[in-house]
Amino acid sequence: MPTPKLSRGTRARPTASQRPDRRAAILLAAERLFAEHGYHAVSIRKIAQEAGVPLALVGYYFGQKHELFHAIFAHWRSTIAERLALLAGAEAGPRDAQYLHRIVHAFVQPVLQLRASSEGEYYALLVARELLYRTPGSEQVLADFFDPMAHAFIAALQAACPGSTRAQTAWAYQFTIGVLLHHLIDSRVERLSLGANTPHDPQAAPLLTAFLTAGIAALLLPTAPIPEAEAVRCAPMAPAALVS
Repeated sequence: MPTPKLSRGTRARPTASQRPDRRAAILLAAERLFAEHGYHAVSIRKIAQEAGVPLALVGYYFGQKHELFHAIFAHWRSTIAERLALLAGAEAGPRDAQYLHRIVHAFVQPVLQLRASSEGEYYALLVARELLYRTPGSEQVLADFFDPMAHAFIAALQAACPGSTRAQTAWAYQFTIGVLLHHLIDSRVERLSLGANTPHDPQAAPLLTAFLTAGIAALLLPTAPIPEAEAVRCAPMAPAALVS
């Protein structure tokens, strides 16, 4: 049967598969703008302009700005599930010399893969920004999405390091977070290495994992603890300008 001809000035209505996903466009625009400029510097109007949609449509799909912000993390919930799945695999394995290394790998590797991917780059930057620069909105996101994962990893570290306390393992987790976030956002390494290193290089993942594993082991599995007074004498506080 021949295809009916359209009269002049008449356009075919796009099929469902041809229509742009405006909800996804809003989510992607918000993710990029929040990652680049921060939550408070971005307006709903700016997000609508970036997504190429009417302003009212943002509210229709997501509600208020803090709800849109929350929706971004809900969209990427699978990355947390991946880290927890790797953690479960590590805990199910043998408690050998590589046990702590596998826990750290489970925590680090999915994030570095995400940062190196074109689709996950802005989300990884957004996570780093919001963990470094706390806002009321980010505190709710941390409580809803990241605190349960943090508790799981802290418990795993305590189990992997007999004799360690919850307080010690919580510090170890916080120190690990600091190193990981700095690696995600820092670009100075290229200048400091005289061009030998590339910022956010996924090839650095084994180095980062080994560094973090050794640091956690030094904190939670000390072979010869230094007395507190001696530690203070040997490592005086450096001026802030010298450690930045």
